[in-house]
Amino acid sequence: MSLIINNTDFDGVLLIEPKVFGDNRGFFLETYHKEKYFQEGVPHHFVQDNHSRSRKGTLRGMHYQLQHPQGKLLYVAQGEIFDVVVDIRLGSPTFGQWEGFELSSENKHQLFVPPGFAHGFCVVSETSDVFYKCTDLYHPEDEYGILWSDPAIGIKWPKLEGDMPYLSEKDQAYDVLKNIPESNLPRFSA
Repeated sequence: MSLIINNTDFDGVLLIEPKVFGDNRGFFLETYHKEKYFQEGVPHHFVQDNHSRSRKGTLRGMHYQLQHPQGKLLYVAQGEIFDVVVDIRLGSPTFGQWEGFELSSENKHQLFVPPGFAHGFCVVSETSDVFYKCTDLYHPEDEYGILWSDPAIGIKWPKLEGDMPYLSEKDQAYDVLKNIPESNLPRFSA
C-alpha cells in the first residue's frame, strides 16, 4: 500500500500519509497519483495547483467558494502549519464544528478537504511553503469566508507571538458564521 488514509471527525475530510522512500540521498514520495487516490476515496478531478509561501504567524482563512466549490488536496513542502476545516454545510450533523491538523515538511502528511468546508491555516514555523490542488478554479467574485476567531466555533489556534496573527484585510473583515445568510452557505447532502 502506498497510502495510509485516516478518516477524521468529518465525513470526506481525509488525512493522508503517503509512502516515503528514503535513503542517504534524501527521500522520494508521490504527492498525487490519480488512480491511487481515487481508489482510496479522493474521487475528484483537480484543475488548479497553488503555492503559498507565508511567514510565521500568518493566518490565511477561513475561505470557501459557493457557486464554484473547491475541494483541496494540501501538503507542506517546507515548514509547518496548523490547518483547520470548519463544517459550514447547512443541515450537516457537524455544522459549525472544526478540526485541526498539523501538516509539515517533516511528517509529510496531506489533507483532503472536500467542497462544503471553510478552510484556513496558520504558519507555526519561521516560513512555510504550502502546495494545494483544487477541484475548481479560483473565482474571486465567488469567494466567501467566516471570521477566523468566531467565538461560537472556538478554533484553538496555536499560540503566536504578539496579540494577533498576520491577516489580510479581507480575512479580518469576515463575519461570524451565525451572521452569514443561509443563501451564502453550502448545503449538506447525505
